[in-house]
Amino acid sequence: MKDEGQKALGRRAFLAGSAALIGAPALAQDVNSGTTELDRSVTDSVRHNISSFRTLDWRPYFNNLNNGAILVDISSRALHFWQESGQYYLYPSSVPLTEDLTRRGRTSVTLKDPSPSWRPTPSMKKRNPEWPDFVGPGPDNPLGTRALHLSWTYYRIHGTHDTRKIGRRSSNGCIGLYNEHIEQLYDMARVGTQVLLI
Repeated sequence: MKDEGQKALGRRAFLAGSAALIGAPALAQDVNSGTTELDRSVTDSVRHNISSFRTLDWRPYFNNLNNGAILVDISSRALHFWQESGQYYLYPSSVPLTEDLTRRGRTSVTLKDPSPSWRPTPSMKKRNPEWPDFVGPGPDNPLGTRALHLSWTYYRIHGTHDTRKIGRRSSNGCIGLYNEHIEQLYDMARVGTQVLLI
């Protein structure tokens, strides 16, 4: 009888925890203590997509956490970050518009840009000839307030001033975060941080 009561309590706790996760667009979680921190208010599109987020363990994806590790799950539109200490962060993200713009595999952070400027790639300019050739840092910059350059040419993890893009297939290949989330990730990630897109 005690086992059934514990199972019922366990199910209630699971459902309550799941309901809390659905309401959280950005989750910073300490895997050692299980505490979570709500980072921002919820937009309807992110609330819809957050239900597909899952807390992942780094071990199936990385051999170690040297320099930290970033895992981008394209299908759930989430970026996972583990610090060397094991502290874990989960952020909703934008992902590439189409499969042909999507790149998967291993790379790393090669440059941290505190005030990014933007130039469309040749293929972006071909698709959208009306786009400007250059946008300097500031509120009109598609890369937002910070950018982490990856070892793949033209690929970045960056912020965005257009918050409607988060939680959607909306980029030309990069991974986008809310500006406050890229600023937090920028402060924690290092040049050399491992990155895996799946």
